[in-house]
Amino acid sequence: MEEFVKKKAPKITTDLRRDYIEVPKIIRKTSGIVINGKRIRSLIFTTDIAIIMNNDADAVIAVYPFTPHPAIINGITTVASMPVVAGVGGGLTHGHRSTNIALFAEAHGCIGVVLNSPTPLSTIKEVNEIVDVPIILTVVSEFTDIQEKIDAGVDIVNISGAANTANIVREVRQAFPELPIIATGGPTIESIQQTIEAGANAITYTPPSNGELFSKKMKIYRKREQQKAEELDTEQQ
Repeated sequence: MEEFVKKKAPKITTDLRRDYIEVPKIIRKTSGIVINGKRIRSLIFTTDIAIIMNNDADAVIAVYPFTPHPAIINGITTVASMPVVAGVGGGLTHGHRSTNIALFAEAHGCIGVVLNSPTPLSTIKEVNEIVDVPIILTVVSEFTDIQEKIDAGVDIVNISGAANTANIVREVRQAFPELPIIATGGPTIESIQQTIEAGANAITYTPPSNGELFSKKMKIYRKREQQKAEELDTEQQ
């Protein structure tokens, strides 16, 4: 049998896309989660349309602190060039509304739907009966009864426990060796590494804000203008 040799992939970046956001390369060390044939290792956590169009993550996780709305899902799926998992409720929004939004998300190409931690079991079961995409449940505490969520229809957990995330991942992984786990990696390479070592299959990455990115670019523009002015002043002397 011919031995498989891993080759370096050619990289092409067009002139106008050189400033795209790169997720930390360490995330490639995860196993990933294969959803209907697509391996997802990195998920960029944003609903900013401009950022969604300019990054190299494997998928977008579009959750936000407001009630889910079809118009937001429509806008994100229209511009995203990668798979999208969309928030469909859990806190203020649940029951039939969550189910309807989940069906809308599936119809617009989302590969998964996200329910937040407070989601009642009845809502998980109702969504599970309607959609044919994985249900992802956000877990914020080690005290969550994971088994009852799985029994209700959850396929993947998304662990978001702030500084305690890696510890929660470790506990969940020990209790559920085969459960697909997405987790927040934190702000540093070290914290991402810890989360991966704890057992996360995929990592969510929070990019810099539009304002932060623009601020860096404006500093570069100002420096260029200053250099031009200094060069002109030198020529005139």
